[in-house]
Amino acid sequence: MKSFRRDAETARVNTRQGTVQGFEQDGLKVFKGIPYAQAARFHTPQAVDPWEGVLDACSYGYVCPLMTNDPPQGELYVPHRYWPMDENCLNLNVWTPGCDGEKRPVLVWLHGGGFFAGSSIEQVAYDGAAMSSLGNAVVVSINHRLNVLGYFDLSDFGEEYANSGNAGGDDIIAALQWIRENIAAFGGDPKNVTVFGQSGGGAKVTTLLQSPAADGLYAKGIVMSGVIGPVLADAEGSGKELAEAVMKELGIRTVKELETADYTAFARAYRKVSPALKAAGKYTGCAPHPNAFYRGDPLRVGFREETKQVPLMVGSVFGEFTSFAPMPWDREKLSDAEQVQIVRKALGDQTADELLPLFRQAYPDRKVLDLLRVDFIFRAPEIPYIAKRSRLNDCTWSYLFNMDQPIDGGNTPWHCSDIPYVFHNIDLVEYPGGLGAEALAQKVQEEAFRSVIAFAKTGNPNNETIPSWPASREGKEAVLVLDGNTRVLENYDHALIRGLEKHGEEIARKMAEFSGQIQH
Repeated sequence: MKSFRRDAETARVNTRQGTVQGFEQDGLKVFKGIPYAQAARFHTPQAVDPWEGVLDACSYGYVCPLMTNDPPQGELYVPHRYWPMDENCLNLNVWTPGCDGEKRPVLVWLHGGGFFAGSSIEQVAYDGAAMSSLGNAVVVSINHRLNVLGYFDLSDFGEEYANSGNAGGDDIIAALQWIRENIAAFGGDPKNVTVFGQSGGGAKVTTLLQSPAADGLYAKGIVMSGVIGPVLADAEGSGKELAEAVMKELGIRTVKELETADYTAFARAYRKVSPALKAAGKYTGCAPHPNAFYRGDPLRVGFREETKQVPLMVGSVFGEFTSFAPMPWDREKLSDAEQVQIVRKALGDQTADELLPLFRQAYPDRKVLDLLRVDFIFRAPEIPYIAKRSRLNDCTWSYLFNMDQPIDGGNTPWHCSDIPYVFHNIDLVEYPGGLGAEALAQKVQEEAFRSVIAFAKTGNPNNETIPSWPASREGKEAVLVLDGNTRVLENYDHALIRGLEKHGEEIARKMAEFSGQIQH
């Protein structure tokens, strides 16, 4: 049975804005929905107005409104939670072992969903209780503005909108400023803050490194499947044409009117006018906007001198987007020769002949069919990101989550499947363990979790659960491959990823054709 307590002597903290009341569960203090800033639409966030009395911090705050009402699906792969939406969404959640003077490492979670969707509690595995308790750390998760509310460039319409194209990023910076000012009262060390996130959340870590206003507000970063590449690319150019098209669709004339326009109508107008602009290669927002406040993708403009020594863990997942569905074949029942024939049919003889030897060299323990699941959308930009950063420092660590999961007879790991392992939350989701793999899942969870906690404490992820893991060096990417047979390999998949990237468009076309043939 869980222990629980909420009273005036327990989980009550005086912040600079006022007193907050959380609760205690199993010895852990939990605070939900604390406002860290406030902001008018398109404008820079401002400090929260102080309050009198005690603010109840036992309920999650609003999450940012989404652009579409997507139907629930794929919950076995990525278990979700949904929550009330409102533009007043600048709030955060805190898990801490004690509101005392102990200076614990602080881990700040930036949620995924690109820059247009998601929330701090969207995925069940985002819960910070286990990480805080087992890691003796303070865990914070934040909500911020997204999509057209957080990333909509209106800088051509006046100085007050100078950074509206990165308002969501400004929110994250405001949250980090709140943490700097208040986290000591929650038992955390404001000088030892690690920002970490997955997918869009990982990309938010990379954008913080390129945002001068964030300097000094964090000490380390973890980028999970989040190096900015084609999927998470910056939104470049002027937003004037987009804004004018949206206003015309809404029947209004000024940005001031757009500030107060009904959000649902605003989102609907955006969805109507943006496809044509996107097809023409023009600005469509919903992603960071390079300017004086955000320097842009470092693979294009270079890393900022001020952040080149920030320690980073950077990694991705074997299957990412390719693994969100079961294979139509049982890999265990097909011979190697039969699997090779399927790969040839899927990719064509010439491409298969080029890629199969590279795949066998990189993944000698995997089934040949798994070649059809190797991710290169995330991994391809990740390799040069790590390489270029390793030229600047000796504190960049690379990893790959490679553990198959027991869905549909066993599936290659997909985008987000590593999150429960990092948070020590595999017991909260359905898929880990099973198929006799419970002990293996627990082992990999400890390896992933302990590496993250060690990194948050010291800036070095090495710990007793994993083999010696050196930082990457120029020309030598030392990849920790997490799969139960956890090991460190050097540059092991570079040739394979280059080959996949070279044939990327061809592979996508052939796989689409092949999938259609299978379905029929």
